[in-house]
Amino acid sequence: MTTTRGPLFDPTFGAAAAAALVSDQAWVTAMLDTEAALSRAAAEHGVVESAHAAQVTEVASELRRPGAVNIVHLGALSAAGGNPVIPLVKLLRAAAAEHGVPGSAVHPGATSQDIVDTALMLLTSRVLAAVRESLADAVAAGAALARRHRDTPVAARTLGQQALPTTFGAVAASWTAGLLRADDDLARVEASASVQFGGAAGTSAAVFPHGFEVADSLADQLGLARQTIPWHTDRTRIGEIASALGIAAGAIGKPALDITLLASTEVAEVSEAAPGASSAMPHKQNPVAAVAARAASVRVPGLVSTILSAMAHDHQRASGAWHAEWETLTDLLRLTAGAADRLAVSMSGLRANPDAMARNLAATHGLLLAERVTTALAAHTDDARSIVTAACASGLPLESDSSITAFLEPAEVRELLDPAGYLGHAGDIVDRVLDLVRARHEGTA
Repeated sequence: MTTTRGPLFDPTFGAAAAAALVSDQAWVTAMLDTEAALSRAAAEHGVVESAHAAQVTEVASELRRPGAVNIVHLGALSAAGGNPVIPLVKLLRAAAAEHGVPGSAVHPGATSQDIVDTALMLLTSRVLAAVRESLADAVAAGAALARRHRDTPVAARTLGQQALPTTFGAVAASWTAGLLRADDDLARVEASASVQFGGAAGTSAAVFPHGFEVADSLADQLGLARQTIPWHTDRTRIGEIASALGIAAGAIGKPALDITLLASTEVAEVSEAAPGASSAMPHKQNPVAAVAARAASVRVPGLVSTILSAMAHDHQRASGAWHAEWETLTDLLRLTAGAADRLAVSMSGLRANPDAMARNLAATHGLLLAERVTTALAAHTDDARSIVTAACASGLPLESDSSITAFLEPAEVRELLDPAGYLGHAGDIVDRVLDLVRARHEGTA
């Protein structure tokens, strides 16, 4: 799959910060951090001498400095073995050997997949934290909009048409509820981002009987979850992460799409605080942050599909399916983080236009409340629906239609046509979501 990762497009799609977290340098740094932590973990259980582990950590610290490892050269060397760990370990061992450290103190009991998977979990954990931070900003903005416009009537739209009145507060509350649920999934997979350590065939035979202890110490050293058992070809963790990112992208894309539609010239019910201009049309006020959030989010499902399609790994080490995950999950993280960032920008500066909402509610001259008139009329005649349907088709105001006023006074019909009087539980919806936001905030305070 072709990507557009790089300094030209990343800022547009909100991914500049996340791109640094999953860059080639970030990958190399995470692998070196894993190797250093592994030597220390092995030293905790007598597999490696403590002094050697300390020296490996120092050498790895030097190599993790930007530019210390020639990534272009490392990438070229990686082709021979099919992954970058092999030449990176060779480089680390050579550097450690200059300080009298034996090769056995570097990469003890590990296989390449242990290092790549653990590094990927480190990167994932860091990016998930960034995604959740942006989602928290979007949730706060959504809650503020919901609170401010709890009772502001707006047309609800179904299948692109005005349906019944709701409130803009309820609309914003719905966005917020979806983001909260997505964040719950992200929190779960963030907490379960696990170390990987199993050695050549997943049995940790090279460090027996200390395999489990070394794995747990490695997890503790890196701040990752403990693994229970090696998961070389059990890719449920990766599938769960990808799925949670896909759900988050969908939850982000929903308000981004709504904002884009509500900001259209004919509707004009919302606008961004810093709309974008057009290169050709001076009058344009484009909701660029929402557009960028949606653009990033719509690219996510295909990547999720790739991860899920690659979950069936053969035997004890996959021949290709594992390799397909590295860049795919990296792009998933980058795109979802960018979408979350852009949505937070859009929602944090979103301006509602109650006047436009009122104007649009009045556009059908009361037909929006035909359901309410039908309900009132049904108390007087069994033909209520057909009467109101015919009245709507006539183009006359409902309070002027004689077939309706034969049963209801015009003043009563006019009262029935007031959008503010037919909002159902819109306000209660806002209150429930605000309670969720408040509980979330108090739970993390």
